[in-house]
Amino acid sequence: MVGAALDDCPFWKLLWYLRWISGLTAEHNLARTAAGMFGCLVAGRLVQTAVQQVAEDKFVFNLPDYENINHVVVFMLGTIPFPDGMGGSVYISYPDQSGIPVWQLLGFITNEKPSAIFKISGLKSGEGSQHPFGAMNIPQTPSVAQIGISVELLEQLAQQTPVASAAVSTVDTFTQFTQKMLDNFYNFATSFAVSQAQMTPNPSEVFIPANVVLKWYENFQRRMTQNPHFWKT
Repeated sequence: MVGAALDDCPFWKLLWYLRWISGLTAEHNLARTAAGMFGCLVAGRLVQTAVQQVAEDKFVFNLPDYENINHVVVFMLGTIPFPDGMGGSVYISYPDQSGIPVWQLLGFITNEKPSAIFKISGLKSGEGSQHPFGAMNIPQTPSVAQIGISVELLEQLAQQTPVASAAVSTVDTFTQFTQKMLDNFYNFATSFAVSQAQMTPNPSEVFIPANVVLKWYENFQRRMTQNPHFWKT
């Protein structure tokens, strides 16, 4: 049917038809690429892979009820890599008290680092930063934040500075507790330090030199840094 119809078409109609078909194919491939490249995950919710493409190199995920979200994971699905020399800057947008979207840079994902976890619960409202989504009309409603991914050159990504509060600590809770306990013990013990001239002789008490406590403190810190689980051996 199509072949017979094309045989009777003038050349200009044939050219228009080919261009139309080509445009549909390119648009389909672009949308398919966007849908199969990125994912977004919030604990307790389904994984999002239906990303919204707002520009040729800009993508957006919606985060409903963002006030109750502590962390968000942005990742590549592994089916389509970034072009050589390219990566993705990850932003979050949420409405301020006036309903105006505030964008903040969270971090980056690349072919070498295809996933990243960000802490969004500690972000300060109203402290926006420069972003590449300003000229786009992206619908936004109250209680809905948006994760934006902008595909950019790796050289450009290296010049950008994410908000410090979005970084997730790589130190586990036990290590943090141990460090706090060390600090507390050392500070408590040294608060009673006196010089030999200030000491009152007491045969019933045993005194430990302050430099011995300091040496133990430094050695324990060093071993914890090298291997947080050294105490198990």
